[in-house]
Amino acid sequence: MSIFKSKDNLNLYYKDWGNGEPIIFSHGWPLNADMWDIQMYFLANNGYRVIAFDRRGFGRSEQPWVSYNYDNFSDDIHCLIQYLKLQNVTLVGFSMGGGDVSRYISKYGTDKIKKLVLLSSVTPMVSKTKNNPNGVEKSVFDSIKLELLKDRPQFLKEFIKTFYGHMVSDEIINQTLNIALLASIKATIDCVTSFSETNFYDDLTKINIPTLIIHGINDQILPYQFTSELTHKLISNSKLKLYKNGPHGFIFTHQDQLKKDLIAFLKEQKI
Repeated sequence: MSIFKSKDNLNLYYKDWGNGEPIIFSHGWPLNADMWDIQMYFLANNGYRVIAFDRRGFGRSEQPWVSYNYDNFSDDIHCLIQYLKLQNVTLVGFSMGGGDVSRYISKYGTDKIKKLVLLSSVTPMVSKTKNNPNGVEKSVFDSIKLELLKDRPQFLKEFIKTFYGHMVSDEIINQTLNIALLASIKATIDCVTSFSETNFYDDLTKINIPTLIIHGINDQILPYQFTSELTHKLISNSKLKLYKNGPHGFIFTHQDQLKKDLIAFLKEQKI
């Protein structure tokens, strides 16, 4: 397997396909790099080098007991970029992964980064607080953690149906569930806290590169009005696209539209 080392000496898995300008994909919760196979196959066939990694605790990466926070997640992206000696990278983050790539830019800057893509992103903040009044109540995420401990397969199966807006085959639901169950239960639970409670408002104001933000209008997990719409306002050099009838997991349900928009953005065409 292709492995790189994190700052704290964990073995983290990545896949690296094709040749050309590099694109790094950061996956959503509770999945791994395999969620990107359709986009990676398409882009590798269109002259790009595509790289996706399994977040610590997920997929084929090592499963530490602690350290599931966004400073470590962004450090892991830094280590991957350093290990592969990459330049002119486009970062693509989906859902929880939108926080990874945003924190990376905030922490490490854009010397090696050319463009940014945020898909169904958790940014700028998910949980409801005094300064984020439209967020989700913390009790919702406490309940999710309890359900994961009680019957993780059943909870995730129902979550995945909502994730796709009941718009995909049973086989895709089963495949997604199989991917999700490869993760450490500790990582799965700890990351609920990380993606729901981390504040990315300051991180987003530091992003100064061309940014494409895409969200589904029918996202029942992270409504665009309180996530990508606010993210767009905080990133000065950004464009927001909303997919009609798009659920949270529009990367499958709207895959042809996404391929077209990604290629256009990568080639700096009007989208």
